[in-house]
Amino acid sequence: MKKFFKEFKEFALKGNVMDMAIGVIIGGAFAAIVTAFTDDFINPLIAAIGGAEIAGRTQIGHTGAYIEWGAFITSVINFLIIALVLFLLLKAMNKLMSVGKKKKEEEEAAPTTKVCPFCKSEIAIDATRCPHCTSELKDE
Repeated sequence: MKKFFKEFKEFALKGNVMDMAIGVIIGGAFAAIVTAFTDDFINPLIAAIGGAEIAGRTQIGHTGAYIEWGAFITSVINFLIIALVLFLLLKAMNKLMSVGKKKKEEEEAAPTTKVCPFCKSEIAIDATRCPHCTSELKDE
């Protein structure tokens, strides 16, 4: 049983699990902010512009059950706002990551060798004489 708890502790304290937990907590807080934004700003704007109430519901027959179409529209708006913000964040992160990769590729792309014009062997870029055919190389 000790081995099980030890393995669980190692798993739970890995960086990936902790990062995921932090992401879920921040995501929940962000969802609450977006919900408040939608309820307190977007819905009143829609009601003021269109004159329609977004918190609507329709009764189904005489059963006393309702279709909460206003809550559904609010949830769709919340989802679209969250999806847009996540898309923009991921796009910015990918751009930042690609800038770092491009710099590394440019640094790696700098040539360190050249070809001897006489024997066609690969030699150091700053060589003045070919080590293979001993030909004297002129600066090119």
